Amino acid sequence: MAKEVDTFIKLQVKGGQANPAPPVGPALGAKGVNIMEFCKRFNAQTQDKQGQVLPVVITVFKDKSFTFVIKTTPAPVQLLQKAKLKGGSSVPNRDKVGSVSWDDIKEIAEDKMADLNAFTIESAMKMIAGTARSMGITVSGDAPWSGNSQSDS
Repeated sequence: MAKEVDTFIKLQVKGGQANPAPPVGPALGAKGVNIMEFCKRFNAQTQDKQGQVLPVVITVFKDKSFTFVIKTTPAPVQLLQKAKLKGGSSVPNRDKVGSVSWDDIKEIAEDKMADLNAFTIESAMKMIAGTARSMGITVSGDAPWSGNSQSDS
């Protein structure tokens, strides 16, 4: 018989660096989850993503056991890395702080595809480009789907 789910906990933790300090400790401790066991298992699974911010969804069952799913690095974090910035613009519609190419957008979209609610890479790229725009990052060049796919008449 399947275990009965008690709750879900969503956290953002740096890969390979989970420890009982906030935000991990208080969030898991309040639900009665073994904090050190989570930290050991999370750190073991994220050794290759050392230091990257990783969203994790922890499913806590009634018997206080748990499972977790690690998502891909958030799009804003990846955009800041590509644009080599520390943060986005405080007034994104006026102050542009950086630029990324459509190739960068495509690379991020391919990485995030599993976590996005998009069926095509093109729609995923539009989502990532929208995130960039809202951060004050311009996308340089023409969009791959605009203009260059002209039919022969």
